[in-house]
Amino acid sequence: MLEKVIEKGEEIGKAFSISIVDGAGDIKAFAGMDGAQILTKDIARDKAYSAAAFSRPTHEWYNRIKDDEPLLHGMVHTPRLIIFGGGYPIKIDGDVIGGIGVSGGHYTEDMEVCQAALEVAEND
Repeated sequence: MLEKVIEKGEEIGKAFSISIVDGAGDIKAFAGMDGAQILTKDIARDKAYSAAAFSRPTHEWYNRIKDDEPLLHGMVHTPRLIIFGGGYPIKIDGDVIGGIGVSGGHYTEDMEVCQAALEVAEND
């Protein structure tokens, strides 16, 4: 999965940080492409953690909370919760076994890179 993210990042022409966590949110693999901004490392870790912790892609959060003032203003203060794209749960046979988070581009590019990596997991 890490190799696929790096390949896709080179294709896009941006440097990404990639984090993969297990079901408990513990780091199992991490890579930062040369030139990845420092903050992308923490954001990638938190995207992977958020995806694994809630068994949902991070981009689903904003639409879920945007019209609910208490959640919108409260949830965003939850440590490590990311509410924009680039984090996905990793599933095997429908069970969440971890999460992947990517940061380094616009969140739509982060999502595209994650999808490429998830295809590797789904095909193994």
